[in-house]
Amino acid sequence: MMSKKWIAFLVIVFAVGALLSGCSSTTGGKEQVVKIWQGSEPEILDPGKSTGVPEANYELALFEGLVVLDAKDMPAPAAAEKWEVSPDGLKYTFHLRANAKWSNGEPLTAHDFEYAWKRILSPELAAEYAYMLFPIKGAENYNSKKGPVEEVGIKAIDDKTLEVALDKPTAYFLALATHHSFYPVNKKIVEANGDKWASDIKTLIGNGPFKVSNWVHSSKLEMVKNDQYWDKDKVKVSKLEWALLEANTTALSMFENNQLDYVYEPPMAEAERLKKENKLSVGKYLGTYYYELNNKKAPFDNPKVRKALALAIDRESLAKTVLKGIHKPADAWIPFGFTDSVTGKDFREEAGGYFKTDIAEAKKLLAEAGYPEGQGLPPITLIYNTSDNHKAIAETIQEMWKKNLGVTIEIQNQEWKVYIQNRKSGNFHMARAGWIGDYADPMTFADYFMTNGGNNHGKYSNIAYDKLIETAQTSNDSKVRMQAMRDAEKIFIEDMGSIPIYFYGHPYCIKANLKGFIKSATSLVNWKEAYFEK
Repeated sequence: MMSKKWIAFLVIVFAVGALLSGCSSTTGGKEQVVKIWQGSEPEILDPGKSTGVPEANYELALFEGLVVLDAKDMPAPAAAEKWEVSPDGLKYTFHLRANAKWSNGEPLTAHDFEYAWKRILSPELAAEYAYMLFPIKGAENYNSKKGPVEEVGIKAIDDKTLEVALDKPTAYFLALATHHSFYPVNKKIVEANGDKWASDIKTLIGNGPFKVSNWVHSSKLEMVKNDQYWDKDKVKVSKLEWALLEANTTALSMFENNQLDYVYEPPMAEAERLKKENKLSVGKYLGTYYYELNNKKAPFDNPKVRKALALAIDRESLAKTVLKGIHKPADAWIPFGFTDSVTGKDFREEAGGYFKTDIAEAKKLLAEAGYPEGQGLPPITLIYNTSDNHKAIAETIQEMWKKNLGVTIEIQNQEWKVYIQNRKSGNFHMARAGWIGDYADPMTFADYFMTNGGNNHGKYSNIAYDKLIETAQTSNDSKVRMQAMRDAEKIFIEDMGSIPIYFYGHPYCIKANLKGFIKSATSLVNWKEAYFEK
């Protein structure tokens, strides 16, 4: 006899399936529809304001920057057909494609990029990713209200030429420019509709290979081929249908019932079975899963407490039992996958790890902090966005802390938008978090915890760390850059500003006949040239 829970689960599956009805993958006719589960309802689809991985993937289909990551995770021409870099590395001149347009048919111009980039830098927008543009001359001063917008080094020379002046040489600027914070937005649309422009399909105008055709909140997001796109002949798919679900268990069930073609991160509890049935793929991923600690709230204003909790986690056991061997235990902050530009080897392998499980030391640190055996610790709540995977990890670590240190914590799941808002506002003690590299240079991790970093919600701060990062950001000497980032990482781990848990591998399920997509190590899937093989 079916349990009530099982019946309820089937109702959810069939209900969502009905909403996606008529979207079975078409391989024989003209229409090809790809059905995707990338995660929950997007917080916002404004590339200047969004911060999450799901949003970045939706936006990659709707917008296009000057450059885009190719199959080797290298910057390649996109809205710009070519560019020149001055000998001193301080000026980039981008030439836009003559036939580049917005999805409403209006020409895409260099002025659109100038507007979008200056918009994200404006203090009024308070964009978390504004710092991505700080290598540009005058950008940081404008963002921090120390200089006028007129001094920002972004200028449309004419409709198809954008000139960018940098404050200092930045070896990884093109890699930075692949990020969604560098996408254009349509000035007329944005200014006429305010914050609502990116949530209404009538005004959500982009310049990418697809455009939004339907958005049923908390249910589905549909995109159709953009006939105004400059490279539309390479777009084989007629529609992308994104299921907006919280639970990856539901998404996996839909995948196995042929209601989805791609599932981002299926439940880890199913990993072994999916491997045996050849349904699971594991891709490269420049990512670290960690517990963000609010350094401004007790007890995490004490580095000894932070480090005690970090040393009391048995990551090897976690990796084997809960993570099913898909992810690697993290013994540092910067993950595997970045190239050391001096040696050509992996940055993480060159630097090695910085800590390991040490229960005795953890107990000692906790006692020195004034909380022997966890006694007297203020209440601690760990928040995480709703996910069976996050729950399993949290419960396992919760038990480790109880067993190894006598520390009791409460765990609390939150719907995505609530979780994001609480992190942004600092309304948390400890929060489940994951950082995926935005570009293919270790700096995308190294600068994350700078004192005024846009994503540094835990408010970690160390002047010595900041100075080393500034050295790495501005030096043209690769040896100096790499060493400065290693030294900064050591300081962060010594302070244990947050607790690294594991380095990501990227498990996903995809139909065997779905080809042509590009999956980057920065968590993005580019569906532009995807197709179903007959």
